[in-house]
Amino acid sequence: MAEKVDPDDLIGAADVQAILSLSHPSSVTTYLKRYADFPKPVVDLSGSRVRLWRRQDIVQWRTQREAMS
Repeated sequence: MAEKVDPDDLIGAADVQAILSLSHPSSVTTYLKRYADFPKPVVDLSGSRVRLWRRQDIVQWRTQREAMS
């Protein structure tokens, strides 16, 4: 059974960009390719370019990366 996701916790690339202080939302795709541990989207409709992440996954990833610095 799949984990239930609260729709209010879902964010798009622009929000991921803001949380990670990236220069552009398209940088999120670069992070997906560059970092094997980068959170995978919980919704990925590649035909329509829609990708959604859980906010807490992105915040946790950022926190872990900052702790390693």
